[in-house]
Formats: sequence, C-alpha cells, structure tokens
Amino acid sequence: MGKKSRRKGEKKARMPYVARTFEGLPGELDLVAMREFVPSATGTLRLAADGREIRVCSLLPGNGAGVVRPDGEIWLGLQVLHNHGDISRDLAGIVETALTLEPGQPVPVRDPGVGPRLQDMVDPSSDLGVTVHAGFDFWLENVEAGEQAVALLEQANAGVAPTVKLDSVEAAYWTQMGERRFLRWVQPTDEAPLLDAFARLHAGQADHLGEGVRLIGMFRAHGLLVPVWETDGEAAALEEPAAALRERLDEALADDTPLTPEQRDARNGLANRQLTIR
Repeated sequence: MGKKSRRKGEKKARMPYVARTFEGLPGELDLVAMREFVPSATGTLRLAADGREIRVCSLLPGNGAGVVRPDGEIWLGLQVLHNHGDISRDLAGIVETALTLEPGQPVPVRDPGVGPRLQDMVDPSSDLGVTVHAGFDFWLENVEAGEQAVALLEQANAGVAPTVKLDSVEAAYWTQMGERRFLRWVQPTDEAPLLDAFARLHAGQADHLGEGVRLIGMFRAHGLLVPVWETDGEAAALEEPAAALRERLDEALADDTPLTPEQRDARNGLANRQLTIR
C-alpha cells in the first residue's frame, strides 16, 4: 500500500472526552446553564493573548456555532451539538477559526482536532457577567436587518420561556414553561458529597424553598448536578429561601458523619430520580 493510501485511511486525532468540560472557566456554573436550559442569555469572556472580548451567547441565529459580527466582535454560540470528544476544545476551535475570518462571516461547526481548550485561551480573571434576555432582539444589535432576519427573530422570540436569574445565589434560574414554574440550580460540588448533603437535608425536611415549592429531582449536565424545584410563585419569592438553603447545604456538605438509615433511603431516592443530560 502506498503512502497516499495509508494517509487516506488514517483517522484524525481527537481530544479525550471530558465530563466537566467547563471546569476552570470563569462562570462555569452559568456556562452549564446557558448551554443546557437558559433560552436567551449572553456573557463575556476575555482572551488571555490580546485582551479581546468574546461574547458568549446561549443561542445564535440558525443555531450557529459562531459569527464574526460586522464590527469585528466574535460571538460564540453555546447551544450547538458538538460531538468531537471535548466541548471546551470544540468551542476553542470555533474561536480559533473566528480569529481568522473577516467581519460578517459565520463560523462553521467542524472537528477541531487536538489543540488548546477554551481554558487555555481565556483570561481566568474574566467576569462572565451573565445577562438574561426576554428574547433574541440582541441578535440585531448594530446591524441592518432584512425581512428574513426579522422573521427569524420573531419565530425565535415566540418560543422563549420566561426566565429569571436569581441574584442571591449563583447559577439558579427560575423559568415558566406553560402553566408550570421551575427553579433549576447548577451546583458546584461533586456528585457524591452533594447527594449526601441533600440526603441529610431531605431526611430532615430541610431541602425546601418555602411553601408550595418542592424538590422534584435532579439532572446531570457536564459533570455537575442540577436540582430542580417546582414552584407556584415568582422568582423574587425564591431569593431569600435560596440563600438560606445555600447556607444549610454548605453546613450539610461539611458534615462527614455516616448517613443514618433514613438519610441513606433519602439518598437512594434522590439518585433514582436523576437524569443525565450530557
């Protein structure tokens, strides 16, 4: 077999799979939320090499991976189906490509191969500074929009579930879906100790967020757990209860005594109600 034939059969090297792909990035918990369930939000990450700011968006028009805006600003889309091993490397590859493009150009999804991750490119002192939007009107900032773009915007806005980011705790988002309202709260702790802590609270009926609010389960996303509560109230009513629960949860995390039989039963129940998103 000739060299050309051998090269044709060679597979491109891929990055190894990383479960907690955003670990080490500024705003890791909010990035998980923006990637998985916040419909419309933006933030900013700063590149370490030259201080250039990248606008991180939950969703871009047409589910795009990235775009170089007419003014040269790079926008990075999070809600894109990457499948090349390490999502952080996928996103870094989008930024790498965007840095080579002229203003006004979209960035295609491609296999970036082995290379730097987003953590290698971003200044760790960046402040993500998440802003939740009522819709996607920001798509048309500082651009002349044609009829097709306006129609796309109207269609996207029609499907946005009302969402509010709590101020009292990190990475907790209230949302209304139809007639039902939920709080989804990304947790920074590894799964095993977090489940132990929630089991302690659940067995003591201390995992609540007030009257009419109940913990209905958890899901895994990017190596972290996201507990979900159903509520019949507005986001503002959850601010103080969430802050108080954060204190109780931290106390439970610091408790290293063995779980009681009741707490073990509670832990098993919580574990059985988990769903893995990514």
